[in-house]
Amino acid sequence: MTSAHQRLGERISRFRGTRGGRRPSPATTPGGRTIVLTCSDYLALAEHPAIADAMIASLRAADGPAPAPGPCLPDDHPQIVLGAEFARHMGARAGVLCASGWAANTGLMQVVAGPDVPVYLDVLAHMSLWEGARTAGAELAYFRHNDLAHLRRRIEVGGSGVIAVDAVYSTDGSVCPLPGLVEVAEEHDCLLVVDESHSLGTHGARGEGLVAALGFTGRVDFRTASLAKALSGRAGLIACDRPGFADYFVHTALPAVFSSTLLPHDVAGLAAALKVVREERRRRDRLHTVTHRLRDGLTGLGYRLVESDTQIIALETGSEADATLVRDALVARDIFSAALFPPAASVGRTLVRLSTHAGLTDDDVNRILTACRSLITELAPAPAN
Repeated sequence: MTSAHQRLGERISRFRGTRGGRRPSPATTPGGRTIVLTCSDYLALAEHPAIADAMIASLRAADGPAPAPGPCLPDDHPQIVLGAEFARHMGARAGVLCASGWAANTGLMQVVAGPDVPVYLDVLAHMSLWEGARTAGAELAYFRHNDLAHLRRRIEVGGSGVIAVDAVYSTDGSVCPLPGLVEVAEEHDCLLVVDESHSLGTHGARGEGLVAALGFTGRVDFRTASLAKALSGRAGLIACDRPGFADYFVHTALPAVFSSTLLPHDVAGLAAALKVVREERRRRDRLHTVTHRLRDGLTGLGYRLVESDTQIIALETGSEADATLVRDALVARDIFSAALFPPAASVGRTLVRLSTHAGLTDDDVNRILTACRSLITELAPAPAN
């Protein structure tokens, strides 16, 4: 019988054989002259002085509450207060902060799904939603990406349950068909969960997210988010309109029960970041400007892009080797992108992802387009449809 050690060794060997041991990550470390398009700091907040000052002040004070289990927090604890503030920002009645976006999604699915509550997941939904549904012991049914007809057929077979989607899909930047999803959920009496990790901060007049921007705040049951994206912090969030949910969640969801609270300086930084997101609209405007310039420029050059208007720009490539070549050719020009292979991308699909951000200058955009123009003849990417 093959041992666990041998099986692991065989899997690692197969991986190295198929990819040469190369992961979809930058070939070298970015330096000062490079353009980095691999992070999710969409509003360029990571070095914002107001956020840094708030975190430094909290560290110097050193009198904040010590980390404690989530169920032990009083109502006036800064983490509880900030969760409620995020909920108000998104137009929701209740909000709870978690250790991470992964903890938010897995914990939420654990408490809303189960063996008697099936979960219908978009095939590109974030893996944390899938993992949470598995942990809950729910029957899982995927539906084709953004295919509402397929979703309806799944529900007609499996019955009322939970529909789980991303507002903006991190793999390729596509946007969920939210009006249709709301209609399906209401028609079949399903709970609707929308992960806003890549739309909170970037969508809406004040960065309140896609659901609020489209006017569906009262019709989406749960919204979640990783605050490590546009908010550039370390936490996760769940927002909903159910009174008492936050208290119920921290006493029943395993990621909440068995995790400590956020650190005081992280809470202070997130509070400052939320204020910046609300008040500095110019950052969203700049993000949209550079995104549209890059999308239009790349399409004009003949690149085949996943259809979207979001800050995540995905170039479709023919193979893993092609994606790696494009990534490495850009690195050679001091431009860092992400080559995505399964499981980060769906099976049989490879992409080169460019994540734009408000810190890009006009010269940066020109450099990217100039580099991509020179790659056209070198790499011959698939022509646009």
